[in-house]
Order: sequence, then C-alpha cells, then structure tokens
Amino acid sequence: MGPVPLVEPEAEGMSPTARRALQERRLRRLLTRLLDADGVQAARLRDAGVGHAEEIGLDDLPALPFVTKQDLWDHYPFGFRVDDRIVCVHGSSGTGGRPTLVPYTAHDVGVWAGVMARALGGAGVTRSSVIHNAYGYGLFTGGLGVHHGGMRLGATVVPLSGGMTERQVRLIADLGPDVLCCTPSYAIHLGEALRDSGTTSPFRVGVFGAEPWTGGMRRQIEELLGIRALDVYGLSEVIGPGVACESLDSDGMLNVAEDHFFVEAVDGDGRPVPDGTPGELVFTTLTKTGMPLLRYRTGDVAALAPPVPGGPRTLRRMSKLLGRRDDMLVVRGVNVFPTEVEAVVLGDARVGPHYLVVEDRRDAGRPELHVVVESAHDVVADLTAALRERLGITCRVAVVPAGAVPRAETGKARRLVRWDGGPPPVAGLTGPGR
Repeated sequence: MGPVPLVEPEAEGMSPTARRALQERRLRRLLTRLLDADGVQAARLRDAGVGHAEEIGLDDLPALPFVTKQDLWDHYPFGFRVDDRIVCVHGSSGTGGRPTLVPYTAHDVGVWAGVMARALGGAGVTRSSVIHNAYGYGLFTGGLGVHHGGMRLGATVVPLSGGMTERQVRLIADLGPDVLCCTPSYAIHLGEALRDSGTTSPFRVGVFGAEPWTGGMRRQIEELLGIRALDVYGLSEVIGPGVACESLDSDGMLNVAEDHFFVEAVDGDGRPVPDGTPGELVFTTLTKTGMPLLRYRTGDVAALAPPVPGGPRTLRRMSKLLGRRDDMLVVRGVNVFPTEVEAVVLGDARVGPHYLVVEDRRDAGRPELHVVVESAHDVVADLTAALRERLGITCRVAVVPAGAVPRAETGKARRLVRWDGGPPPVAGLTGPGR
C-alpha cells in the first residue's frame, strides 16, 4: 500500500541527522533536570563522574548507569519524581503484585497524547473514525492512553474499558466503530462473541498491545474480525502506549517515537547489541518531566532496525516483542520464549487461538514444558514434532476441549504458568510418574 499521512510531519519525518541533534539537546536538558533535582539518579550520575550535562552526548550513554524496576520498588512510591506539578498517577501492579506508580505532569500527558495520536494516525485512523476502546481504564495506562491520543487526533472515542463483553457486542452493533483498540487476546475473545451473536464486525483496523503476540495470532485476529491488525507498545514507566507503534507502511515493525524516547537494545550484561539482534529494550525519556528516567531497563526483548528505506517516517523501528526477559524459560539448558511456542501452535489451523504454556517445576531435576491447546482433532504428534524442531526440546502437548483454557475478559492474557505444586493449572494436566 502507499504511504500513510503523518500526524506530526516535522517530528515523524525529520532527517535522522537533525533528529540526533535534537535528541542530544534534549538529553542534556534531561541530565540538567536530574542533577538539579539531586535525587537518586543525580547521585548515580555523580558517582559515574558526571558533574555537568554539557559533558555528555548520546555516544556516552552506554557508560551511564541504568534504572531498573527494582530501583522503583526500592524507592516506592515517588522516590524518582523530580517535579511536584503532578496532575495524575498511573502504574501497574508489577511482578507478583508489587506496585509501580508513575507521576505525570500536564506536560507529560500532552506528550503522551501526541505520541498516541501519531500511533493511531499511522494505523489510518482519522477524525471521522470511531474508536472502540476496550483497553482497561484506571491505573493501567492502556485505556486512557488510547483515549488521550484519539481525542488529540479528533476521532470519536467510545470508552468501553474491559469486560462486559455482551454489552460491548451490543454497542459495536449500534455504533458501527471502524477502529478496535484492546489486548490481542481480548480481540479474539470479542471476535468470537461477535461471531456467536451473529454480529458482523464493522472494524477495518485494530491497534493491539499490552502483551506479546505473534504473527500467528495476528492472522487469527485478522481472519476472525476481517481487519488489519497492528501492534502498539508502551509501558507506564516510560509514558504508556505510544512509545512505539506499527503503521500501515512500517513493514511489520513498530516506529519508535524516538524524539521523545531514546531507545537502546542490550545483552544480559548490559552491553549494546547491533541492529537485528534481539536484546533488552532500554529507554531514556528525553522530554518527560514528572518522573524522567535515564536508561530504564524494561525487561522487554526485541530487535531494533533503521527506518523503512525511502518511507515518509524516518523513525527507527523495533520488532514485535519476543517476550520478557523474566518470562524466558530455561528448560534442560535451552532458552525458550512463550512467543516461540505460540508461533508453532497458531501455525496449525486445527488449533484454537487459546493456549497455555506450563513450566512444570514440581521435580527440579526433571523440568518439563507442557503446551495446552484447544482442538477437536488429534494434533499431539504433529505439534510435538513441530515444537521439537522449533525449540530443540520435547514438549508434552495436551489437547483439551474448547473453553477449557482460561479466558481473560479484562487485563492481559495469562499465557505462561509456572507449576511448582498443587493441582494442575488446567484440569486433566498430568506428568509421567508424578
């Protein structure tokens, strides 16, 4: 298809040379804010030998200290705040329910609205669009992020939030929205509900994020809803959705709003990896004022790439997420991301879109990986062989009836369960000799 119009041409289409100069100026302003605030990050900068912002350029970033989620937990709730003009707070429960809270200034909310408007515009959303927003509203940034961006763009936003699927189906039938925004797992759940109710999908495009999803799930969503399915990425610590988003002309990768968020990819030791090599994403918030972060390790794994050659968007891109660093499984010495399992499972047309990966750790000396799928067919042998070829290990495939894998009506789908003991996470799941 042809190029998609830019929402902010001066930012999205800026020459890479001019953008790098802008990033450097904004980095020095960020360092000045951090040093003047004299907080946790200022102390670390001084320990690293940084006394003045003018001493530092983008090439010096790899020598500067990281910020991690553990740091935010250690200084909960607002130990990293550097501005007291706070207008709202967002965040997430975090791993194991540990909270992460992020304060936003009015400036931050404006940046958020702007980058999310760009993301929606890249998906072909216009002022005449009606956006069915089924991301959760509240502390989670998804719902309000889309809401801010849609309103900034001038589109009509229907703030459904998550859950209440029967009501959502009714309003889709009544209002005929052309844009769907929600998690990819809920898009499938909603698509099944539309199909079961006899309601034709009015959508033409969907912007889905908040959880890793593969090309296989993209195909399932597109076939079920008759739409073009695009990926959006963000996290509350950086701003929320809109940090990066796939556009209709970005060749399957996500454009990073790098005038606001400088992105790096690093290996397990924190060293930069080259473009095309998967690494942990690290973001520096160049323009954020409430809780700016220097080199925040996200835990998300993806690969970086240059802009689309000759395209109107001159932004660097990132791949779809491979997964999270802490979700990577080590099974009998082999590293496995759940998304690799998904790529195999959803590549078989006989298998439904709902699945569960179970890391069986009941016997530490004999770890097993179970893959639970819904199917009316005997797919055990074929999936076992396909998974062995893709992963290099043998998985135990369990086939269950439709509806047996737990659904998520709100929030993120649970694709991975660690089974340390007690009853199985899905009825009927067992292991040999257990």
